[in-house]
Amino acid sequence: MKKTLILTLTLISLNAMAQNVMTPELLWKLGRISPLGISKDEKHIVYKVTTPSIEENKSDSKFFILPINGGNPTEVKDTKAILTDKNISPDGKYRVYNEEVKVDKIHGKDFYPELTKSDVQIYNGLDYRHWDTWNDGRFNHVFYKENKDEATGIDILKGENFDSPQKPSGGDEDYIWSPDSKSILYVCKKKAGTQYAISTNTNIYEYNLETGKTINRTEGNEGYDTAPQFSPTGNLTWLQMKRDGYEADKNDLIVSFKGMNINLTANWDGTVDHFKWSADGKKVYFIAPIDGTKQLFEVNFPGLTRIAIQVHQITNGDFDVNDIVGYSGDTIIITRADMNHATEIFSFHLKKKTWKQLSNVNTETYNSLALSKTERRYVTTTDGKKMLVWVILPPNFDASKKYPTLLYCQGGPQSALTQFYSFRWNFQLMAANGYIVVAPNRRGMQGHGVEWNEQISKDWGGQVMDDYLSAIDDVAKESYVDKTRLGCVGASYGGYSVFYLAGIHNNRFKTFIAHDGVYNTQSMFGTTEEVFFNNWDFGGAYWEKDNAAAQKAYTTFNPMNAVEKWNTPILIIQGGKDFRVPIGQGQEAFQAAQLRGIKSRFLYFPEENHWVLKPQNAQVWQREFYKWLKETL
Repeated sequence: MKKTLILTLTLISLNAMAQNVMTPELLWKLGRISPLGISKDEKHIVYKVTTPSIEENKSDSKFFILPINGGNPTEVKDTKAILTDKNISPDGKYRVYNEEVKVDKIHGKDFYPELTKSDVQIYNGLDYRHWDTWNDGRFNHVFYKENKDEATGIDILKGENFDSPQKPSGGDEDYIWSPDSKSILYVCKKKAGTQYAISTNTNIYEYNLETGKTINRTEGNEGYDTAPQFSPTGNLTWLQMKRDGYEADKNDLIVSFKGMNINLTANWDGTVDHFKWSADGKKVYFIAPIDGTKQLFEVNFPGLTRIAIQVHQITNGDFDVNDIVGYSGDTIIITRADMNHATEIFSFHLKKKTWKQLSNVNTETYNSLALSKTERRYVTTTDGKKMLVWVILPPNFDASKKYPTLLYCQGGPQSALTQFYSFRWNFQLMAANGYIVVAPNRRGMQGHGVEWNEQISKDWGGQVMDDYLSAIDDVAKESYVDKTRLGCVGASYGGYSVFYLAGIHNNRFKTFIAHDGVYNTQSMFGTTEEVFFNNWDFGGAYWEKDNAAAQKAYTTFNPMNAVEKWNTPILIIQGGKDFRVPIGQGQEAFQAAQLRGIKSRFLYFPEENHWVLKPQNAQVWQREFYKWLKETL
């Protein structure tokens, strides 16, 4: 009797624990894992865990090693002795690194040294600011020096006002050593000012240490050339987009072999995210979006033989494969996430097709939570296409009840809506707050073929808007959807979508939330920094009166031109340091809503950019997000 009572109480206790759900505070206590590589002895995985602190408003990182076959992690203070340093030349003589170098005069005191208190900035071309930083005349340059030399090294871009690594997010993956240690290869867009702002033409350059001369290894290609690495047999490999100005072009895998550039993915209808050569140099593994997920693929490398090049999908399931860490025999080490779980490290046996979770940074937390349920739904669009729609249901979902429902509008606009785990737009958290989430893979989403991805360019307010409405209308047919409590939320292009739908939704939605969204396409073109983006997606400039595509972007597809039809409460969120979608977009939208008497709120983050990165600001964002929904939905 006593044992039975204890067992019953234990089960009740465990059941109560399982009823906990995700909260904003818990979300920002989760550890964020970043794999660093396989150890030199090939017996361990080395990784970093970054954990935010809401109280201290910062994040701290710790480093760990984990047995490659599984086991308990060990914290380490220094990873230098454990990992192979890619920045040391293969012969061990030299080290390559990068530093910022002052090249251009920008500030008033650069021109007039006696005026030391002036704070003026003087520009003669565009690219005067980028993402969240003003150009101050400093550029990232690649240096090299003898491995143990403490003196300043040799600047291989000396005097050039170009960046390598690429700003804002490039790192030491932008430069590598040649296998013979005689040269350094680096990614660079050798354009400055206005030409920089209208182009995506990066190239891979090779600097010879002996001669000091540089050659362009990808001359002739007009789009992005990135991610250089050498195969085990010494063949330069990289990712390539063909068209200048199109940042979301098909990303192909190129191998330079015996004087020829071989495109391994030319005939495959997809785009490559990340790749790594097999240890024997006979194939390349890569990650790519496919049908609302990111999966692991392989492509063989036949050289110049008559053997056909073939791409094969290796993994399959409702999850995202995000990184290829390395190998251990027939096992490949990768990272994986899904809408209910942040990234962890897994191994995948290439022959047995079996998985093993190796890291457990957040496993205990998730085991204590009631999780949301994610369903695939395929909706027929207005032009007769089949569209994947992710539907995320609240924990402990009860189909006999009715739930408020959110249409989620993805940014990009050309990006994959997969099983990603966001620390801001977190579907698990939305569902935990009692909302059904409808996330359509509308036009512009990668993973459904190149044509589907490209259909959004120059058509921002066209078929894609029908896709959104088809998705929400289809799901709203379900008895468990409260059709009187539909909301619409999104950021970036998703924010544009919110502003646009606010003028055409015909009273479907009861509330809107737009974060860093484009409200006025004309002023967006006039103030954004990477002009190539608007040139491509809008079709040109607003003053090109004979350009039909551009004129449509600035009239029919301009959300501000339908603002007289707005009749629904709207929360507008804006980052002060967002130079991609500048502050005026949020200001214009809020001013219009207020002057039209529409219930509205302006949530302004003066020190945040296109994202919200500081822990306490992130908490305010989450609390205001759900506070607004509670008020209006």
